[in-house]
Amino acid sequence: MRTSTLLILVGALLFVLPLPGTFVLGALVVLAGLAARLFGL
Repeated sequence: MRTSTLLILVGALLFVLPLPGTFVLGALVVLAGLAARLFGL
C-alpha cells in the first residue's frame, strides 16, 4: 500500500471520529495524502 493511500485512509478515519479537533486534523491528513499522491509518494 502506498504511503499516500495510507495517509488518505487514516485521514478519513480521523475525519469521522466524534472527538474535538479530529475533524480538522483528519481533513489536513487527507490533504497531505492527496499532496503525496500528486508528488508521487
